[in-house]
Amino acid sequence: MTDSRALDVLAIGESLGLLVPDRTGRLLSGADLRLGFGGTESNVAIGVARLGGVSAWAGRLGADAVGDLILRELRAESVATFAARDDSVATALMLKERPHPGTSRVTYYRRGFAGSRLQSSDIRVDAIASARILHVTGISAGLGDGPLSAIHSAIDAAQATGTRVSFDVNHRSALWSDESAARAAYRELASRADIVFAGDDEAELLTGESTPERQLDAILALGADTAVIKLGDRGATVATSAGERLAQDAWRVDVIDTVGAGDAFVAGWLTEAARGATTDECLETAIRCGAVACTGEGDWEAAPTRADLERLTRTGGDPVIR
Repeated sequence: MTDSRALDVLAIGESLGLLVPDRTGRLLSGADLRLGFGGTESNVAIGVARLGGVSAWAGRLGADAVGDLILRELRAESVATFAARDDSVATALMLKERPHPGTSRVTYYRRGFAGSRLQSSDIRVDAIASARILHVTGISAGLGDGPLSAIHSAIDAAQATGTRVSFDVNHRSALWSDESAARAAYRELASRADIVFAGDDEAELLTGESTPERQLDAILALGADTAVIKLGDRGATVATSAGERLAQDAWRVDVIDTVGAGDAFVAGWLTEAARGATTDECLETAIRCGAVACTGEGDWEAAPTRADLERLTRTGGDPVIR
């Protein structure tokens, strides 16, 4: 890229405190809990920074210790922050249990908390103008009218300042009582985005189509320049308004935890896109990022560096996650 914008990617959305028990099984009185944080948009911002990109996160946090922790950790990961602090409610929390080996169950405490009170007045137009790409997700749409309006205000600012818009559906069924309302909100956001990411099940919800090829066509018809369908252990497939059609299998890795792999995938794609890479280069980096993220635990802790990607390439392997 030849422009002088300071940021490669600005991600806007909710970040939450994360509590994880230290053992597998039922949550019992006296159990030790590890405190961290997560949130798909901040995960993406961290992923971009790990790859050498310049990223920022914006959102609303409580004026509390958990909010302080989130900002401190983001800054430690070289992510700039634009956070509104709310002294009337707390930062949201999520509890990630492991009831059985290889399984996890996440409970959210988010409605009425700080992230769900994001509003248009929290949006920093100057931050958006300084970014090459604005990244938003469908989670904000599910948090209520205020966050959804704030995301549309952010897109308004992006379109006014020439910042590209990235939208990841990231459907969370627990946030919606009406699936048709979710579909309508996602379609409106997708119609305003330049790049749209979706899992195949999310793409079916968004488009009503059941095959990746038709899903890609339908997303492009909504107005996107680039449509990306994430297929998990089957890799990903991409179509662009310029007529490109690409597909790539996933890399073979020993999977520890798939949480955060989709965010790492998006971070890889956006880091390359912000630097003017080809569609093929964006896809290759995204696939490798998703694979490496599966090899460690945590929402963002296993997001790869460039050295991690090179190590994966050197070790090779069959292109299927197992």
